[in-house]
Order: sequence, then structure tokens, then C-alpha cells
Amino acid sequence: MLEIKDIWKIFNAGTVNEKQALRGVSLTLNDGDFCTVIGGNGAGKSTMLNAVAGTWPVDGGSISIGGVDVTHLPDHKRAPYIGRVFQDPMLGTAPTMQILENLALAARRGQRRGLRWGVTKAEKEQYQAMLKNLDLGLEDRLTSKVGLLSGGQRQALTLLMASLKKPKLLLLDEHTAALDPKTAAKVLELSDRIVAESKLTTMMVTHNMKDAIQHGNRLIMMYDGKIVIDVSGEEKKKLTVPQLLELFNKVSGSDEADDKLLLS
Repeated sequence: MLEIKDIWKIFNAGTVNEKQALRGVSLTLNDGDFCTVIGGNGAGKSTMLNAVAGTWPVDGGSISIGGVDVTHLPDHKRAPYIGRVFQDPMLGTAPTMQILENLALAARRGQRRGLRWGVTKAEKEQYQAMLKNLDLGLEDRLTSKVGLLSGGQRQALTLLMASLKKPKLLLLDEHTAALDPKTAAKVLELSDRIVAESKLTTMMVTHNMKDAIQHGNRLIMMYDGKIVIDVSGEEKKKLTVPQLLELFNKVSGSDEADDKLLLS
């Protein structure tokens, strides 16, 4: 469902601030894979996710989603293939519009718009049922402005919007980092449920090692622009945080236990 082949990315090339963010990264996700991505600051996790999303072009290599080469497509032309939830709860929704209107926009992603009623009665009932499953009381607030919702409610709504059209690939970009621990746990629980029910191929970037181990069926760790650890199946299920740190120290050639990883 996702095939990344030997992608490279350099920022500020030829200047004193040159940064080699990705160094020949290759990754294949099969249909239905839920892959968590972890690494310290500057490891290349977010750069890889943004390269897949089309936020910026890569300097070399190729990216295919569902068998379609999207390497040279801008982000808005990748919209039919990708759903995304950002770290900032303020992104991913239109805050001055109603919950109902936001869901209607998500449902029409990639379609032509015409002069007709914005939301049908059947759609309204469908959205109410979906919101009720979130168990956040939003089904009774369809006409509320999204900007009035809490961070957790907005992230839950964004999750629903991102998965509404069942994208070929769902990108979760540290989507619980700005939330308090209790709310973050709730959003992660919803993420697991939505991914499982819709059988979505998913990539989740996180700073939290425990979350990376507990969620998904595959885990990759990045360091210095490369994938240095790739575990899945039973090996991932049995993994502990100390074991993951030990693995990281071994493959990175460092015994510092990566302070940035531990602190985050």
C-alpha cells in the first residue's frame, strides 16, 4: 500500500545550515499495516512523513501509494489517497465552521462541488451515528463551531474526518503530543478502533516509546536520517522499552541511551 524507495532529502543545501534529513530511506507497508515510527529530534521521522504527504518534494528516490507513483505530485493532488491528523489540534479542521459542515467537507474530499444542498438528512443521521461512537457527546453538538471544542474533541473529530473516505494511507503525525495524558490515551484508543474497523494502512509518528510499542503491528526507529530498527509481529509484541533502548544503542553505535528519546 505504501512503497518508499531510496528517498533523500537535504535542507539548505550548499549553506552552513545544510542538513541531510533523509539518507536513502526505503520502506514498504502492506495493506492493513499499522506502523509506528519513533526516533529522537532530528532523526528524520517527520521529514519522512511529510515527504509521503507531499508537503515538500524529495531530492531522490520514489514514493508510491496503492501502486500509484506520487513522487512528483503536490500535497493537494495526494488528497484522494491520504488522510492525515496533525500534532496541533487547531489544524485539520475549519474552526469557524460547524461540526456538521466539517464532516460534510471531509466526505466530499476529491469530488467536484456543485450548487445543491450542502448536507442531506441522510448524511446528518450518518454523522450523528459516527459521532456517537466516539463517546464524547458530539452527536448532540452538530451545529457547534469546531473552534469551541477541546483539543481532545478536535483530534477525535479530525480522526473521524481523516478516515471518513477510507484513504489508502492514514498518517498520524504525533497527534497526541499536545494533549494531556488522559486525553491522549483516549485519542489513541479511538485511533486503534478506527484503524481496525476500517482496516486502514497507517503510519503513526510518535516520541513516546511506550505508545510505539503498544500500538500497531510494526515498529521502526529512525536515527540520523535512516531506519535503524524494524520489528513486527511477535517480536514487537514482546518488546519492552529497555530492550528497545538497548537495540537502539547497538545499531546507532552509541551508549548514551539517547537522552532526547528518554526525556520525550
